[in-house]
Amino acid sequence: MPTSGAAPFPNVEMPINVREYYIEAAGIISKSPRAAAALLRLAIQLLCKELGEKGKNINDDIASLVSKGLPDVVQQSLDIVRVTGNEAVHPGQIDADDPAVVGNLFELLNIIVEYMIAMPKRVSGLYSALPPQSLSAISKRDN
Repeated sequence: MPTSGAAPFPNVEMPINVREYYIEAAGIISKSPRAAAALLRLAIQLLCKELGEKGKNINDDIASLVSKGLPDVVQQSLDIVRVTGNEAVHPGQIDADDPAVVGNLFELLNIIVEYMIAMPKRVSGLYSALPPQSLSAISKRDN
C-alpha cells in the first residue's frame, strides 16, 4: 500500500500491474514528484492496455477509447495524467515538481479505474441477478 500520506489507497479493482506503479509512485512522491508523475503516466499506459488497447501510444489508446464511447470525465482524467507525466519527462508548462499537482494524479487514476473497471463490474453483477423474465423482456425491448 502507499507509503506516503500524499496518495490515497489504490482502487481495489486496479489491475495488479497498474497498482505496482501506483504504489511505487506513492512511495517516492515526497522525494521526487516528477518521478512519481512519470510512473503514473506509465500506469495509465498499462491501464489502457488492460482496457483492450494496444499500449504502444497512450494518445492513440485514449483516442480509441473515446471512439468507443469513453465518458468525458474519464478522457479528461486520462489526458491530465498523460500530459502531466509527459511534462515530468519533457519539462514545459506544468509544474511536475509540485507534490500537490502530482498528488492529484493519484486520485484521477482511481477515478479512471472506478469508471472503467469497478462500476461496470458492480452494475454487471446487479444486472445479471435480475430475474430471467426481466432480462428476457429487456432483451426484447432492445432488439
